[in-house]
Amino acid sequence: MDALLALLASPAAWAALVTLIVMEVVLGIDNLIFISILSNKLPEGQRQKARRVGILLALGLRLALLSTIAWLTQLTAPVFDLGLSAVDETGHTTFDTAFSLRDLILIAGGLFLVWKATTEIHHNVDADESGEALDKKGHVAISFGSAIVQILLLDMVFSIDSILTAVGMTDELPIMVVAVIFAVGVMLFAADPLANFIHSNPTVVMLALGFLLMIGVVLIADGFGVHVPKGYIYTAMAFSAGVEILNILARQSRARKRQGEGDSAAH
Repeated sequence: MDALLALLASPAAWAALVTLIVMEVVLGIDNLIFISILSNKLPEGQRQKARRVGILLALGLRLALLSTIAWLTQLTAPVFDLGLSAVDETGHTTFDTAFSLRDLILIAGGLFLVWKATTEIHHNVDADESGEALDKKGHVAISFGSAIVQILLLDMVFSIDSILTAVGMTDELPIMVVAVIFAVGVMLFAADPLANFIHSNPTVVMLALGFLLMIGVVLIADGFGVHVPKGYIYTAMAFSAGVEILNILARQSRARKRQGEGDSAAH
């Protein structure tokens, strides 16, 4: 109790908490986009349930990982080395083949994201040749259990990345727990509006799949020791999203104009 009171009275602890909350919320965007796209492929009555279950699984995984920090930090220790590396002119390693368990998990998760995003893009471009089962409305039909399993797999990858980031920013477990709970709460609040927005704007689906494809490549690169600054990734995502919002507003404006012209002609 005294330790908690000391944290509450520490400006440094509050600064670390705010910083970590922002970081966890930003890192949760990737997870939320994947959950939104996957849940939208379910029957309408199951979508919200799938999003809730997926996000609560993410919370459970992250809290469980926080309880095993001592083991989690060992994930960064190399388990084997292929003996290959690349060094730039400044002497920094730009490519490394000493793989840790974290690296292998990131590579596996990245490959899964690349495969999933590529499959979905192919279906959206040419649904007739995708070979997947379709429902009555022409959407890819997946089961609730399949959706949860896929969400759980990506939850695991994103959770490990999220918690290792938290461990690197603070040593205080209560701060990490509060930040994770707050970030997941934001995900719960934003899940339905984001999924509905993606569902009602088909072009956004392709943009979101592009984001997932990029995130998958970044995860693979990170697993091979090529660290792409996250700020570049999220800046590119924000810029692309901003351009798409302008496109949506332009389409809505043209639709209203055509509707107005139609009403005038009718009178």
